[in-house]
Amino acid sequence: MADQDFPTVDALAPAQIFQKAVTVGKAKASMPTGRAFVLAVVAGFYIGMGGMFMLLVKSDVQLPFAASALLGGLTFGLGLFSVIVAGAELFTGNNLMLIGTTQGAYGPGELLRSWAVVYAGNFVGSLLLAVILKLANFAGMNGGAVGEAAVNVAIAKCSLGLVPMFFRAVMCNVLVCLAVWMGFAGKSVTDKLPAALLPVMAFVAGGFEHCVANMFFLPYGLMVSGGVEAITIGAICVNLVVVTLGNIVGGALLFAGAYVLAFGRKDA
Repeated sequence: MADQDFPTVDALAPAQIFQKAVTVGKAKASMPTGRAFVLAVVAGFYIGMGGMFMLLVKSDVQLPFAASALLGGLTFGLGLFSVIVAGAELFTGNNLMLIGTTQGAYGPGELLRSWAVVYAGNFVGSLLLAVILKLANFAGMNGGAVGEAAVNVAIAKCSLGLVPMFFRAVMCNVLVCLAVWMGFAGKSVTDKLPAALLPVMAFVAGGFEHCVANMFFLPYGLMVSGGVEAITIGAICVNLVVVTLGNIVGGALLFAGAYVLAFGRKDA
């Protein structure tokens, strides 16, 4: 049978995605610090906008649990979809850069420098959006129910035990990196939409923990809480540290590591 008789798939195969991840990671590792920081601020802002959108859904207490979880995940997908298509630097997705380090495209020092710059930028962007929404009285929407939803989300995150917090973060970044990985496979905006949305819907519906999203949810919850005891600076810092470590384990070690074992150089 001639080759043209086989249907063609207009997407990259997994081995090609792996090579693209190396190429993309090399570009990120060599990006000037100023540009990386600005694009990271943009990404933090975008992820926060997804969280903002999700809070509108969560403010409707009439929605059944499953509907609220699914719609919350769908609306939160705005954040990652914007990062993938508009172009921005997101720490959790950039955990895939471990692939390029294992293949010798750049060293561990370049990897860690990039992660540090992007993490800091993500925090600034997320915090910036939280301040803007506080000044805009976004919490007052739906008769104040949006603010109540923001406080409830922050309390739930601050009240988690360390072990479930860590493993929810592991699962979260497996799904986020899956979304970015499948986004690499697509060749159009239309291709990238379901790649971004479906894993993000799963992680939000599952109640998993994303460090950059929490950079928005926790400070914003603190700002509008009026002094709720459970939401403190200390609790926020603990959450961000534990969730960041869990995200690295899930995204870099588990997800990226699996594809390094499958497609990486045998001498790596």
